[in-house]
Amino acid sequence: MLFLVAALMLLGVVLGTVAHAPLTVTAAAAAVIAVWLGVFAIRERHGRRRHTSADWPSAPTSRS
Repeated sequence: MLFLVAALMLLGVVLGTVAHAPLTVTAAAAAVIAVWLGVFAIRERHGRRRHTSADWPSAPTSRS
């Protein structure tokens, strides 16, 4: 995920969208995005550990 943030930041510099903002603003925005993605990843991993296949109800069976 940090690679993704770095790649997007580099892309922004190359394209000029971040070139007009000071480096501190760009670094702060990149840090906020990195923390946001980290929190999302932790929540997703924690949520997937809590729900196992045994917790979900089985598929309905067809009755004739």
